[in-house]
Amino acid sequence: MRPTKTNTLKVPGATLHYEIRGSGPTLLLICGGIYDAAGYASLAQRLADRYTVVTYDRRGNSRSPLDGPPEPQSIETHADDAHRVLVEVGVTADDPAYVFGNSSGAIIGLELAVRHPEQVRVLVAHEPPLFELLPDRDRWRAVVRDVEEAFAKEGTEAAMKAFATGFDRTGHEHEEAATHGEQGEPTPEMAEAMARMEKNTEFFIGYEVPPFVSYLPDVEALRASSARVVMVAGEESEGQPPYRASFVVAEQIEGRHVMFPGDHGAFGTRYEAFAAKLDEVLSGS
Repeated sequence: MRPTKTNTLKVPGATLHYEIRGSGPTLLLICGGIYDAAGYASLAQRLADRYTVVTYDRRGNSRSPLDGPPEPQSIETHADDAHRVLVEVGVTADDPAYVFGNSSGAIIGLELAVRHPEQVRVLVAHEPPLFELLPDRDRWRAVVRDVEEAFAKEGTEAAMKAFATGFDRTGHEHEEAATHGEQGEPTPEMAEAMARMEKNTEFFIGYEVPPFVSYLPDVEALRASSARVVMVAGEESEGQPPYRASFVVAEQIEGRHVMFPGDHGAFGTRYEAFAAKLDEVLSGS
C-alpha cells in the first residue's frame, strides 16, 4: 500500500483537509454526497502507481470545517476550492490535471472546467445530479421542496426520509458500501471514516442538496473549454436521474459519453473494475 501524505489548506471560509498518494500526472478525485476523502481510498490506491492522486474533504464535511456556522452551499464556491487545491499541489497551465468527480463532485468538476479550464486536462464526470436538465424536472423540484420543508420542520432524519422516498433510494446504502466494498468487514480506520461521513448527513441534506440540484451548467462555456469533458454513467444505474442527466450533458456539449461498471457508488464497491475503466478513459483521452 502506497503511503498517504495529509495536509490542510486555508481557503476563504473554510480549512480543507487533503491527501496525496502516488506519483505521475496529477489526478484530482472530487467526492459528492456525504463522502470524504476516505470514500476514494481504495480507488486512489489502485491508481497511485500511475498518477499522483489527490483527494480532499469538501468544505463543511468531516475534517474540513467551515469558519462559521453552516450555510447553504454553492457549486461555484466548491469549484473554487477545487481550483485552490490544484494550485496548492502544483498544477499549472503547462501541466494540467486529470479530474474525476462523482455525483455532486461531477457538477463541481464541470464548474471547474468552466472557471479554470487551464487547470484541467480531462474531466470525467460520473452521474451528475443535474435534475434541472431533465424533462421531468418539475417532479424533482417538488421532491427537493419536500426535503427542505422536512429539514426545516423536523430535522435531518425526516429530510433524509423524504429524500430517499422521493428519489427511490434506500438511505445510505451506497455511502456505507463505498468505505469497505470488496474488502468485507470494515477495519477500525474504515469504521472511523463511516462515522465521520454519517455526521456529514445533516450538512448534505440541509445545506447542499437544495442549492446543488438547482445548478445549471454553462453549456456554451463547456463547449468552448480547453478541458476535455467525458460524461459517464454506471451500467447498473439505468433510469436513475443522474444516469439520464449524464447523457443530456454529453449531448448538449457535444462531448463523449462512456459507460462505467456498477452503479452510482461503484467507485467504492467495484473499485478494481472502476479504476481500470477510469485509467482507460484518461489514458485514451
